[in-house]
Amino acid sequence: MPASIFLVALGSNRCGRHGRPRDEVAAALRLLGGHAAPIVASAPLGPSTRTFANSAVLIASDETPPALLARLKAIERAFGRRRGRRWGARVIDLDIILWSGGAWRSPGLTIPHPAFQARAFVLGPAAAIAPDWRAPGSALTLRQRHARLTRARAAPNRLRSA
Repeated sequence: MPASIFLVALGSNRCGRHGRPRDEVAAALRLLGGHAAPIVASAPLGPSTRTFANSAVLIASDETPPALLARLKAIERAFGRRRGRRWGARVIDLDIILWSGGAWRSPGLTIPHPAFQARAFVLGPAAAIAPDWRAPGSALTLRQRHARLTRARAAPNRLRSA
């Protein structure tokens, strides 16, 4: 079976054994290999107040999606990630976003990642390395999705009451 291509998103907002969050993401990128996007800073989601370092990587693998997920979770644990509060501080977060095999659904894993299209910190790095990739069933490329999500919008026109 030929290798599949996976798009994996990476994020960190807590120092770990490799250093600052940017260093944690860089270390994970080196470990995963593949074609990586630049590391960018992004604002946190949810209750966390720490800035994130984010990137994305395209990796070729003969693994099934659940097997790759198990490997990514093992890497997270090796980096010191512990399960905790949703959207809390984390040393490293590795998520499968897209897979060249199309869609996948099993307990604990959904591809495409359910929230990727609403997250500029995923779409920006992803569009940098796979601009023409379309999620299954989508007419929009990653570049187009990112452009739509981040385009400047006019302020609402508010009429004054007399």
